[in-house]
Amino acid sequence: MARNQDVRFMSSSIKIPRSSIAHRPVPFLSTLPFARHHLSFHLDRARNAIHGFVASLPNRWRPSFPYSSSLAVARAEAEANPRRHGKEDEERVLISEVLIRNKDGEALERADLEAVATGALKSCRPNSALTVREVQEDVHRIIESGHFCSCMPVAVDTRDGIRLIFQVEPNQEFQGLICEGANVLPLKFLEDAFRDGYGKIVNIRHLDQVIKSINGWYYERGLSGLVSYAEILSGGILRLQVSEAEVNNIVIQFLDRRTGEPTTGKTRPETILQQLTTKKGQVYSRLQGKRDVETILTMGIMEDVTIIPQPTGDPRKVDLVMNLVERPSGGFSAGGGISYGITNGPLAGLIGSFAYSHRNVFGRNQKLNFSLERGQIDSIFRIKYTDPWIEGDNKRTSRAIMIQNSRTPSLVHGNIVSARGGLTIARVTAGIEYSRPFRPKWSGTLGLIFQHAGARDDRGNPIIRDIYNSPLTASGNGYDDMLIAKFEGVYTDSGDHSSSTFVFNMEQGLPVLPEWLCFNRVSARARQGYEIGPARLVLSVSGGHVIGNFPPHEAFAIGGINSVRGYEEGAVGSGRSYMVGSGEISFRMFGPVEGVLFADYGNDLGSGPTVRGDPAGARGKPGNGRGFGAGIRVDSPLGPLRLEYGFNDKLARRFHFGVGYRN
Repeated sequence: MARNQDVRFMSSSIKIPRSSIAHRPVPFLSTLPFARHHLSFHLDRARNAIHGFVASLPNRWRPSFPYSSSLAVARAEAEANPRRHGKEDEERVLISEVLIRNKDGEALERADLEAVATGALKSCRPNSALTVREVQEDVHRIIESGHFCSCMPVAVDTRDGIRLIFQVEPNQEFQGLICEGANVLPLKFLEDAFRDGYGKIVNIRHLDQVIKSINGWYYERGLSGLVSYAEILSGGILRLQVSEAEVNNIVIQFLDRRTGEPTTGKTRPETILQQLTTKKGQVYSRLQGKRDVETILTMGIMEDVTIIPQPTGDPRKVDLVMNLVERPSGGFSAGGGISYGITNGPLAGLIGSFAYSHRNVFGRNQKLNFSLERGQIDSIFRIKYTDPWIEGDNKRTSRAIMIQNSRTPSLVHGNIVSARGGLTIARVTAGIEYSRPFRPKWSGTLGLIFQHAGARDDRGNPIIRDIYNSPLTASGNGYDDMLIAKFEGVYTDSGDHSSSTFVFNMEQGLPVLPEWLCFNRVSARARQGYEIGPARLVLSVSGGHVIGNFPPHEAFAIGGINSVRGYEEGAVGSGRSYMVGSGEISFRMFGPVEGVLFADYGNDLGSGPTVRGDPAGARGKPGNGRGFGAGIRVDSPLGPLRLEYGFNDKLARRFHFGVGYRN
């Protein structure tokens, strides 16, 4: 019998234009013209674009009018009006045989593809009575398998009945990939995504998943990018077009604090642009933009910062408008604090402070601070200028210049050291420091500091010997002069107190003049935290050593709230060397209140007698000691407030109160 050429279903060719992300569109990019539909939408169009259906059939199977090939419409009508199908929908014809052939009507060369097509059939079986709609649905199932770019059912009238032949055209074998516009997408990611497909028939379903994974890669990193077009070229070459929204321009706009209207800012735009990691020509990243906002806020000169992407004439570019609300640049402040020195009386340890600060000198985010602190014994007057980022430097180097005049207790010698009363260490200090990050999580500081320091009694007169006739200075004069070269390296895993931290310090006294002291002082401390169920364990250790000619009051003092709790400040020992270890277990109690259990140990490593005058031995300090106890910690705007009650190995008890975490 001759084949009936009038019965055919045609699918559209496989060209997949313009997809977008599967789950959520990337902000801003969803407004671009290439970000309208997901790939599956276009696959539905390919499956539904089957035209020229049923012009004629054998007389035993002929609808009264042409039937629409849109499966989506048919299904929608069937669900909405299940009883409205006409006779042409329900009329059945007996099919004697069902075959899978290629587009030329010949057997498929690959048995696996024939098995895929056969397995997709649900209604069309030999010796079954079928309706037009059931045949149409099986055509779509073959297309939906993803292996075929077209499927045409052909009815052949034979003496045994109607033979139904599905003429399918397999997709090409994947032989290569052309990816255009992917500037930030790693090549290895593409290679891994398509590696298993080389030499195999292109599966549209698998291709859909690969495109979803590419779009997901952009989304997870906050990048504005997606696959906007996919096409199978001749020879099995797959072409992907990736669209990435590049930053075209960054516009700085200042807003009035009260009205929100645009105004003239005091900060130079280049100072803001210098802080941004987002640059012109980069693919816009909302995560990077969020970090930039946080960076600008940490400068301390802005009250509010927002970044708003704006479309440009080029759909693949975006302008960023940064709206800034400035804080008042200068002002006076007053406050208080706690001294960890040796003090007595009802107001022991309290410090009052008064300061004037300018946060934005010359509109360059430079800081100038004048401060005065005064306590029962302590007094500090400081002038400090800070440039957080030196102009023209690409390493984020900061510079600080400081002049300070202070009087503080001596933790080495205690409070009473002579017949003339108490003792304080008077220091006049001036120096300059440069700091910069030099590796991820690492930062370093180099500085040069001059110090003029000596001991004074209650009346402010110089003291050169204590009540044990031991010297209080290294030079034997009323003051020691030192020019110190300083290096500090800091590793911080994160900003959390329980994270890993390591700090290394080295100070070298430079004898530029014969009377200036020459010494080398090194110290280090490390901290590591562990989560143990609802509790948190923090282990810390610190130590140091100094060689050369150094002032006795600069010895390492052991004991106190930041050393061995249960002892007074410096009461365990003071030496050229030291080691202190501590363990804390903290647990949340209620609200901002935490409970703390602690144990400390400190040792001067037998170095107390090597300090000039042996102040530790003269005062009967043991040289080593242990402490343990409990306390509470309350989060506050000033930092954690600590109230701790400690016992030492001499069976003495002591309250400790402080602000901030233990060093």
